[in-house]
Amino acid sequence: MFKKILIANRGEIALRVIRTCKEMGIKTVAVYSTADKESLHVKFADEAVCIGKPASSDSYLNIAHIMAAAEITNADAIHPGYGFLAENSKFAQICHDHSIKFIGPTADMINKMGDKITAKDTMIKAGVPVVPGGQGLLESVEEAKGIAKEIGYPVILKATAGGGGKGMRVVYEESELEKAYTTARTEAGASFKNDGVYMEKFVEEPRHIEIQVAGDQYGTVAHLSERDCSIQRRHQKLVEESPSPFMTQELRNKMGEAAIKAASAINYESVGTIEFLVDKHRNFYFMEMNTRIQVEHCVTEEVINFDLIKEQIKIAAGEPITGRNYEPKKHAIECRINAEDPYNDFRPSPGKITVLHQPGGHGVRVDSHVYAGYVIPPYYDSMIGKLITMAQTREEAIDTMHRALSEYIIEGIKTTIPFHLQLMKNEDFRKGNFTTKFLETFKME
Repeated sequence: MFKKILIANRGEIALRVIRTCKEMGIKTVAVYSTADKESLHVKFADEAVCIGKPASSDSYLNIAHIMAAAEITNADAIHPGYGFLAENSKFAQICHDHSIKFIGPTADMINKMGDKITAKDTMIKAGVPVVPGGQGLLESVEEAKGIAKEIGYPVILKATAGGGGKGMRVVYEESELEKAYTTARTEAGASFKNDGVYMEKFVEEPRHIEIQVAGDQYGTVAHLSERDCSIQRRHQKLVEESPSPFMTQELRNKMGEAAIKAASAINYESVGTIEFLVDKHRNFYFMEMNTRIQVEHCVTEEVINFDLIKEQIKIAAGEPITGRNYEPKKHAIECRINAEDPYNDFRPSPGKITVLHQPGGHGVRVDSHVYAGYVIPPYYDSMIGKLITMAQTREEAIDTMHRALSEYIIEGIKTTIPFHLQLMKNEDFRKGNFTTKFLETFKME
């Protein structure tokens, strides 16, 4: 087992990893930008190293600075968390070359799933259902028109190196295609320095359901049930839950088997997530694989009572997986608490938290790195915490969530708490009647 792990991240995920390391008797090293010197992950780690100025490119994305921090602290492993360098194959390879264990998959595995065209081809060969579409990157508008005519409108253009909705456009008729193609390529190039785009059939009334997987260094892969992530705003998840209210046991078995096939196709090592689109007829299609721990991993942890970070560390240390095709025993819901104003188009709201009271009680978990007096910097993602509730039934979990949200007090900044309070009382949400388009018609009162 590792003696010391450097966490190449910030905020709540860095604190989350530190907590598990402490339970495992592993020393921790926090890295931080000058904007994060007062963050809790810095205070709770055994050691802390400043790695640069506030901009991510000068700190959390600066591989040379992170590796230097690992060298001077004698860390024998690096946990990347999520975001930043978590799915950067170059970083994983540099760790390997310097005999520091990257707690995640190998560079080759990241590359195979990081490019969506390559990933889709791999899934087709593995027998995993994929959305109908072109076989590679689009070379011209004329080619795009031909494929769209073949598979039928609506279609969706996606950046091959994309994420977070960047370089993505839905097209409902041919007259819209040329403009969408040009815009998608331009946006993809600006966001990812890769303007490659491809086309798929646009799945209408879709659910976004993902399967948590874990694979060890000995070829064993297991799934750990599903999460429904359909409540999204501009392709950014706001609420996740497990089990999915749309799920049947037959569908769970089929999707679980497909997820295992997908991970096994690249001999996947570590924890990861296979993401699917599921249509209204419960046909499911591979969308992408996240080769890292997810923001919403806590939902799975609560319904199956299992520490995914601990499993990830043990796998990296060469231990066989202990998870075995779990099924949810309870119901859990997660609301992302963002420093955003839901009454003003979710505009970011950085600043100083003047008052903070976090909820508690039976069935409530809060993962956060903030405290009263903490100043939220404007340089990073706006998520400041995750509120998770769990109960025997979905209805009870929702009721617990509403109660917990009502006693979650954050003053000095705007947050998404009012949005979540209204969502928990929404009749369609409570009945499980929603798709990824749900928030397009949801109005704040």
